[in-house]
Amino acid sequence: MYTSNFKNLILNSDSYKTSHWVQYPKGSEYMSSYVEARGGDYDVVFFGLQAFIKEYLSRPITQQDIDEAELVIKAHGLPFNRSGWQRLLEKHSGYLPVCIEAVPEGSIVLVSNVVCQIVNTDPEFYWLPSYLETALLRAIWYPSTVASISYYCKGIIRKALEKSADNTDSLPFRLHDFGARGASSFESVALGSLANLVNFSGTDSMTALVAASRWYGMDKDMAAFSIPAAEHSTMTAWGREGETAAFANMIEQFGGKDKAFSVVSDSYDLWNAIDNIWGDALKEAVKNMGGTLVIRPDSGEPIKVVREALERLAVKFGTTINSKGYKVLPDYVRLIQGDGISAQSLGKIINAVMEAGFSAENITFGMGGGLLQQVNRDTMSWAMKASAICINGDWQDIYKDPVTSHSKRSKKGRLALIKDSKGQVRTVKTEQLKADTHANSESLLRKVYVDGKLMVDDSLTVIRERTGW
Repeated sequence: MYTSNFKNLILNSDSYKTSHWVQYPKGSEYMSSYVEARGGDYDVVFFGLQAFIKEYLSRPITQQDIDEAELVIKAHGLPFNRSGWQRLLEKHSGYLPVCIEAVPEGSIVLVSNVVCQIVNTDPEFYWLPSYLETALLRAIWYPSTVASISYYCKGIIRKALEKSADNTDSLPFRLHDFGARGASSFESVALGSLANLVNFSGTDSMTALVAASRWYGMDKDMAAFSIPAAEHSTMTAWGREGETAAFANMIEQFGGKDKAFSVVSDSYDLWNAIDNIWGDALKEAVKNMGGTLVIRPDSGEPIKVVREALERLAVKFGTTINSKGYKVLPDYVRLIQGDGISAQSLGKIINAVMEAGFSAENITFGMGGGLLQQVNRDTMSWAMKASAICINGDWQDIYKDPVTSHSKRSKKGRLALIKDSKGQVRTVKTEQLKADTHANSESLLRKVYVDGKLMVDDSLTVIRERTGW
């Protein structure tokens, strides 16, 4: 009956949107909507809009898209705005007559502030901004939530290093993305893993490298790095009796000056692996290989396992005391914990490590589901709402304020984001920019897409700098 073009923007919407163009008041000309995170435990790190624009909005609507959408939507039992989409194709060559403005990606903004705003630029298409809500909001909430959680975790690790390590130079590599296999789709990996790279430089999601090149200008520079690592299959293939040989093979294959590699060491008995294999049978080989062995536990209660693993490694390999008074293992042995890591558990593990007298520099973390999948739109209460409509040349504020949930009260009017005289970032109406109290204020929202054209093309490097990289 119809072809399945996943990039048909007309079908990239909720079904009920197809009937909305006749629901607005007569004389409607312009509609302005905004995106915000209404709450949650994290500051907003805005990210992902550029990827969406490049992938979906830079391509014009085609006649095939319109024909296909009509078949699908009518068969689906809904009305189709054939004349509207046909007019868009004829008048604008299929490019969307809208203006999208947003804070620069990588900006850190308190919740309950506008981060993105969209308005149509042609009065014939007053219905278009809200039609795009489904795709636009989804394009923003997921990568921004991952980036926000990642930034929160970076803050925890930074504070721990500042307190317990001689320096924070290793911070970009202290949280490694383990989430590729647990993500819900290829595109989720691309966006989520890339969002983590706003804050860190370690990933095992190669899809993120492709995404960084495709959408964020990293076609010449490598966006992130990894190291050789063992999994249970490569270790258990040697049999339980061959575990020492399996570990020795890792040293032979990947050891060497300035090299690092990771070995999962709890296929059978983590404590035996630390005490008798790494710390005894292979101790001299580990010490003399010239690189760094990163031992990985993969089961048990993370706080207890990490603390005991460090204590046992200290017995076997010794420690030094750094300038902050904390114990540091020799450079040739470290620990990575990649099981059970979340924004909530991370700080607890680090606190336990430091309470035991160890510097946070002894451990790196791998984060999978807690980074890419244990999030949803409600994690930060993301929403896109219409806030102003122009009818017969007259702009009017519109908003929702449900008596049953005032937390869902929406903002009114055309909006701007400013930094006030106290240095606080907050949302105001655009007309307030002209008031004396904001005479020196300019909106932090900048135009990123106008009538089919991408106005800003930031590299991941530039975005990283905005987070205080």
